[in-house]
Amino acid sequence: MSDKTHPVAALTDTGLNALLKRAMRLTLILGAALAVIVWIAMTWRDAAMLMVGAAISALSILEWQRLIRLFNARMDNQRTPRGAAAVVSFLLLRLILFAAAIYGSLKCFKGSAIALLFGLSLAVVAMMWEALRLLRD
Repeated sequence: MSDKTHPVAALTDTGLNALLKRAMRLTLILGAALAVIVWIAMTWRDAAMLMVGAAISALSILEWQRLIRLFNARMDNQRTPRGAAAVVSFLLLRLILFAAAIYGSLKCFKGSAIALLFGLSLAVVAMMWEALRLLRD
């Protein structure tokens, strides 16, 4: 056994914030690159569906970042960031807006629901990639 701490245990609030920013950037880059590939290989409708899913994924990471900041302030017995009630209430509003965006994209673009699901899963892929990078270092 070594005295070296586990990378996850040594993760600070600023490190977590940087990890989430990298994951959001990776989600947007993957979404754009895959949308171009899907547009060339299939149709613009499927590419648009993928981009809608990627945008929702990126905005979800942003929402996680805000919620984590709020929870960390509560756990550290600090004063909660301004608008803590607004963060929680806007979470519910954003979930409704995300559901409306999914419904609207399915009705308007009439593209593949599979492309939408791939776009929605990009946040999970980006977070797993960043977690593996963290564990590797």
